[in-house]
Amino acid sequence: MPKYKLYTKTGDDGTTGLFSGKRVSKHHVRIKAYGTVDELNAWIGLIRNDELAAETNSFLIKIQNELMVIASQLADDTSEKTRKLSGKIVPIALENVIEIESEIDKINNELPELKNFIIPGGHVLISYTHLARCTCRRAERFITELKGEEEVSSVIIAYINRLSDYLFILARKLSKDFDVEEIKWVAKKNE
Repeated sequence: MPKYKLYTKTGDDGTTGLFSGKRVSKHHVRIKAYGTVDELNAWIGLIRNDELAAETNSFLIKIQNELMVIASQLADDTSEKTRKLSGKIVPIALENVIEIESEIDKINNELPELKNFIIPGGHVLISYTHLARCTCRRAERFITELKGEEEVSSVIIAYINRLSDYLFILARKLSKDFDVEEIKWVAKKNE
């Protein structure tokens, strides 16, 4: 017999509990925000299933751990003074954003200059990376929507914004690594 039951049945009415004990609908913007961060984490896990350079794999694991922290921060609806995570989980900091920026700059310096939008595709891993980027942008929309209603760390927003940039540049790096031609989008102009 298991030590605990995974299911509680408390969500059968379409609500879920936050750290404060407050119950909200499962379509509340807070739930959408941290749920989308969870989905993003799963996409990154899928990317890691392929053969990547060890350095890239390690950086993605670091990001996945940081996304777990962000999801926890977003799930905590208590005030800053009574924050349940305080002392338990180190929150995302500006240092984490700067680390992503450094990785973006390092990869970008190895790639040809980009003057057009890119049409995603060419290799399944590149496509997964673009799907992760799109999921990251959706998470950002929900997080900024939540910020319009409640307190959200501006560092979380900066982190998610930078992460989508990283995922874009990672897709470009993978195109180079797999020798896949980037298809540039060139809009037809009215004559």
